[in-house]
Amino acid sequence: MSRATCLPPEYCRARVLVLGCGNVLFGDDGFGPAVADYLNENFDLPEGLCVANVGLSAREILFTIALSDVRPARIIIVDAVDAGRAPGELFEIDLRALPEKKIDDFSMHQMPTSNLLRELEDLCGVEIAIIAAQVERIPDGVSPGLSSRLREAIPAACELVLEKGALPRCTNGK
Repeated sequence: MSRATCLPPEYCRARVLVLGCGNVLFGDDGFGPAVADYLNENFDLPEGLCVANVGLSAREILFTIALSDVRPARIIIVDAVDAGRAPGELFEIDLRALPEKKIDDFSMHQMPTSNLLRELEDLCGVEIAIIAAQVERIPDGVSPGLSSRLREAIPAACELVLEKGALPRCTNGK
């Protein structure tokens, strides 16, 4: 009788994981998924780099990673935020300085995703980077489609992701 082997999901086995987060039904909140899709459609991504449009499913993926014996060395989150900057401006957010509005967006049964990211960084040694774009508009109701400023920021965000996603040196034989 042979024993079946279960491999962890591809996103756990990647050396660098990029998660495009956001709700494509609410205007500029769909920026992260748009960047992930653009990367997958327009770039020849190196082996070891996994890019996923996770929409609103980041919590579940991060939770799986936290429980896995195999994890990425680096996770890059791409999202849209309202930080009072110029619409379309790209910037990095320190994990410990997420805007309060975003922390509220990341609830997982009273355990915010930001806490899960901190645990991955502090307890599991996973490097975390958050690349954000300043929103122009997030509608109150369903209204898909990015503003022109965020659409124009997608290629530059992709370049920033690829720069941040430079594959870390292998330290564990992978």
